[in-house]
Amino acid sequence: MSEIFGISLDEFGRCQHWHQSFDVIANMCQQCQRYFACALCHDTLMTHTFQPMYMSQISVMCGACRLEMTGTAYIACVRCPACRHEFNPRCHLHHDIYFC
Repeated sequence: MSEIFGISLDEFGRCQHWHQSFDVIANMCQQCQRYFACALCHDTLMTHTFQPMYMSQISVMCGACRLEMTGTAYIACVRCPACRHEFNPRCHLHHDIYFC
């Protein structure tokens, strides 16, 4: 099972930056190939800036059940396809940070 990295994480992978009940998505950085709660956590903890992944790559993980999916699969969902946990409906505002 993949690990989620971030600052002050809870059991669902929510960090100090994004911590509402539906903030359960972790995104993978292309350069370090690790999941982070958010790009802000990544950029604080790493020596390089967050590098986006291609939409066709497995790069998104549900923090509730740890299901991994492609960016394409993720953007088609409002809930996790496995555990049905609600996703933040405003995450699409950060699309250009996480996906290329």
